[in-house]
Amino acid sequence: MQHAYTNALINESSPYLLQHAHNPVDWYAWNTESLERAKSENKLIIISVGYAACHWCHVMEHESFEDEAVASVMNAHFINIKVDREERPDIDQVYMNAVQLMTGQGGWPMNVIALPDGRPVWGGTYFKKEQWTQALTQIAKLYAESPEKLYEYANKLEQGIKNLDVIIPNTETVDFSVQEIETAISQWSEQFDLKFGGITSQHKFMMPNNYHFLLRYAHQSNDTKLKDYVDNTLTKIAYGGVYDHVGGGFSRYAVDSKWHIPHFEKMLYDNGQLVSLYADAYLISKNKLYKEVITETLAFVNRELTAPNGAFYSSLDADSHNHKGVLEEGAYYVWTTKELEAVLNTDYKLFTDYYNVNAFGYWEHKNYVLIRSKSDDEFIQTHQLTIQELNAKKQLWKTALLKARNQRKTPRLDDKSLTSWNALMLKGYLDAYRVLGDEAYLDSALKNAHFIINNQLKEDGSLYHSYKNDTSSINGFLEDYATTIEAFILAYEITLDKKWLFTARDLTNYTFDRFYDEKSKLFFFTNAQDAALVSRSIEYRDNVIPASNSILAKSLFKLSHYFDNAYYLKTATAMLHNVSPEIHSYPGGFSNWLDLMLNFTNSYYEVAIIGTAAKDKLKTLNATYLPNKLIAGSTTESSLPLLKQRYVAQETLIYVCVNNTCQRPVKEVSEAIQLLKNQP
Repeated sequence: MQHAYTNALINESSPYLLQHAHNPVDWYAWNTESLERAKSENKLIIISVGYAACHWCHVMEHESFEDEAVASVMNAHFINIKVDREERPDIDQVYMNAVQLMTGQGGWPMNVIALPDGRPVWGGTYFKKEQWTQALTQIAKLYAESPEKLYEYANKLEQGIKNLDVIIPNTETVDFSVQEIETAISQWSEQFDLKFGGITSQHKFMMPNNYHFLLRYAHQSNDTKLKDYVDNTLTKIAYGGVYDHVGGGFSRYAVDSKWHIPHFEKMLYDNGQLVSLYADAYLISKNKLYKEVITETLAFVNRELTAPNGAFYSSLDADSHNHKGVLEEGAYYVWTTKELEAVLNTDYKLFTDYYNVNAFGYWEHKNYVLIRSKSDDEFIQTHQLTIQELNAKKQLWKTALLKARNQRKTPRLDDKSLTSWNALMLKGYLDAYRVLGDEAYLDSALKNAHFIINNQLKEDGSLYHSYKNDTSSINGFLEDYATTIEAFILAYEITLDKKWLFTARDLTNYTFDRFYDEKSKLFFFTNAQDAALVSRSIEYRDNVIPASNSILAKSLFKLSHYFDNAYYLKTATAMLHNVSPEIHSYPGGFSNWLDLMLNFTNSYYEVAIIGTAAKDKLKTLNATYLPNKLIAGSTTESSLPLLKQRYVAQETLIYVCVNNTCQRPVKEVSEAIQLLKNQP
């Protein structure tokens, strides 16, 4: 295919950057050459950040970046740099902080104008063509006539950006308390949507870690009201259009209160975390809906987001071509009544009641987004079916609709693999195996873990961030280390293969060498060896993905037990202590920290299983939800502190310990569980 324009992005591997390679805009990637060009030509920089699955990124591209008149303004006055936020989360963080300071909100696409030295002076998210060109013209004029005004503003904004991540060491005595957690939840609960679940807001994000923490707290404290809220939230999400009832898997968020209309992009990181969440929820409740969500989501991931070498791809686009060949948000996922009738035949009426092909499920342009509102038990009573009959029908419906949907143009795939997101999905597979026992899940998990070891782990002990076209690239960020360490610890707890535990420890030690900030007792997001940006940020507030610091702090807590390492525990304690003053200002942004706090305020158990039948007993133990424990185990003698000198030939013994004080060893899992439940 002949293109009228080709810019420097044609040499990149990122699918998002390649999407812009034929814009008339003279785009460059973020690199030393493009940044030096801005300095040598004394030009302002446009830094435009997005990602491949982003709907509004595509809209702005079509309206502005494909427009020759707009491109001429950009090319004449600016050095234009496109950034894939998923490849370079460090750049995204710095300029997102700037945009939020300037405008009070953020999002993607994100567009920032910066001085030749990279310091931001203006920015926002999506702009219509007229707004965009007007702003560019005005700022170019100001820079030509009064550049000192922009430099003065940049100085102030730079200081503001740096102040955002300043952690003031907490000089109070460490005293984590249940009361502190209760107060945070009480304050948080004022935002709970008790009807549809989630938080009362215009847009609803799943925020898996929020509900993972609340689920754990409700279980450990026997808070039935909170447990009901979490169950209602998970049920309504699973019923909603934000869940793909035909092909499995979750979209990124819903644009309404009832989880009905999604922003249709499907992200690996959401699906990995949600599988882990629903796995624990199923372990507690044995709710068949949750099991269905797990199995269908992993079938989707296996079918559409898994590479032959076990790596996981990043996302599927929100947009796809409709029947007229026009790119449209959600076109792949929505249905008309005519399409449904053609596929379902005599079952059409029953199907429409189950999935609300009515006013409740209507979206726009004669399209419906499938959404449930009744439980299976309610539905079979209304329609005088058995549960076996309904399950058989659902399977037939989903198979037929998926086959019909596969005739459509599929959404674009972002086929790069990110270490951090792979680790989240790896953990999802491990959690699904832990709860459901399907060996195929363990196989997929270990294949991915070996992909990380073989491709993303360098000889010097550091990690790469990205992988595409058989090439690993970009130095790893703290999120890559934190998520991989957490996933590898879980891999050890499930397989008892100490290779994963020792690799997690080695990666942890590397983070101390290259990321640790002695002043705040937390870890920088970027490696000390990487080129400096406007600010070296410390990511500590939990978001859709928990903060890299909170994930790492939880792993340090665990590793301190595994290796009897007091420094790890001291660091985890200091990290939590230093962020704790901010928790009550926004509890939902610190849920992973609150989860760690539960380890300090409640008993935390070390369960050591050693002997030839250790793996069998571990499977039995995993059938019970026990969030306040770690597992150490071996089928042979071991030198690990928790297992040392505990092997007895011809026996498999289970030790339950708290703070290095152990109960007498027991042989039966049921006895161990009683010890875990009976201790304070």
